[in-house]
Parts: sequence; structure tokens; C-alpha cells
Amino acid sequence: MNLFLEALAWIFAPEQWSGAASIGTAVGVHLAYTAVSVVIAALIAVPLGWLIGHTGRGREIAVVISGAARAVPSFGLLILLVLLLGVLNRPEAGVVTFVLLAIPSILAGAYAGVEAIDRAVLDSGRAMGMTEWQVLWRIEVPLGMPLLVAGLRSATLQVVATVTIAAYVALGGLGQYIIAGIPLRRYDMVLGGALLIIALALLLDLAFALLQRAAVPRGLRAGRAARDTRRATTAAPRPTDRTPVPS
Repeated sequence: MNLFLEALAWIFAPEQWSGAASIGTAVGVHLAYTAVSVVIAALIAVPLGWLIGHTGRGREIAVVISGAARAVPSFGLLILLVLLLGVLNRPEAGVVTFVLLAIPSILAGAYAGVEAIDRAVLDSGRAMGMTEWQVLWRIEVPLGMPLLVAGLRSATLQVVATVTIAAYVALGGLGQYIIAGIPLRRYDMVLGGALLIIALALLLDLAFALLQRAAVPRGLRAGRAARDTRRATTAAPRPTDRTPVPS
């Protein structure tokens, strides 16, 4: 308990929020690596996932590639890329590592969202004269958006956690307090850095949870609400016409 209080005291100490090595700067660096990596991964994985979900082709290859990417240890990949690209290209090595980490979850969310749509809905759109492009943009993309956001949510949380190791190669971020605190035996700094990472992950998770809820099409939300209402009405006990006889 004392260590926890010491960590909180370290976090809220005024000197930790001023200067070039302040907590605010570290949070900015951490978010910058996360945002850039997730955006690049989304630009690669989302169109590919939509194509796989729409055509139904290449799903097995995507699953194999995603599984292989998940199996690669991020720390080992980061060190390998730093050695291959050179010390001066450490930021690029870090971004490549985090992009490869984020792609599988986004790719899975993109094609799973399209595959989960009832085929009857797609056939109805085609029967109305929609082209395949219109079916994709007017039906598949809106209805598959919640699962895509779920994939982005998972990828973002994975990247936020993994950006911590970027401090090992002097890229900054909140992980620097953990890396620097361990050899100095500054366990208040170590725990404080861990608490900051946890808080950042929870805030991002909350933001994506709200975004995922908002991504559900309005008509689908109305249909779910009506279905829940019918279920509640059906499950409620029905009153009887019998009048209890007083004893």
C-alpha cells in the first residue's frame, strides 16, 4: 500500500509535469506511436478485409498470415528491425513492429464484419439493382462497421501495451519510466509508469467502446430495442381473471 501511495505521489509531483522529459510529453509520444501505427495498419488491413469478406476469397490465407503475425514476438522483432535498419532508424523500426502487430486484429474485424451479414440482405440489395460496389458501400460496410471498430479497439490496446517496449531502444513513451526505474530501484517510478499505461489503455478502451456502440446502424439499434421489448413482454407474467377468494 505504501508503494502504491508513493507511485501516486511520484505521478502527481509537479516536477514530473514540467520539462522535456515530463509525463505529458511521454504520453504524447506513446499516443503518437500508437495512432500512427494503427492508422497505417488500418490503411493496409481494412480494404483487404473488405475485399476478402465481399468476395469470400483468400480467407484461409488471411487467417494463416494473421496467425503467423500474432506468433512473432514483438520485442524480438523490434530488436531485429533496429539491427537491420540501423540505430538512426529506430522510430521506423518501432512503427513497422507495431503495424505488424495491429494488422491481424483489424483484418479479422474487417472481413468478419462483412461475413457476418445475412446473405438474404445482400441478395435483396442485388435484386433492387445495386451494383457490387453499391452493395459493398451501402450494405456491407455500414453493417460490418461494429466488428471493424472492435478489431480497431483490440489492435489499439495491443499496440498501446507493446509501445512500452519502445523505451528499451530509447524511443520514449511511458515505458521509459519502467525501463529507467528498474536498474535504479525506483519502484515508485516503475509502478507509476505502469499505472499511467494502464490508465491510458482504459481511457482508449472506453473511447472505442463508445465508438463501437455508435457504429451500430440506427435501424439495427431500433430493431434490437424492439426485439428486447417483445422478449420482456413475453417473459412477463400475465394477469389472470380469477379474483382471489378471501379466507
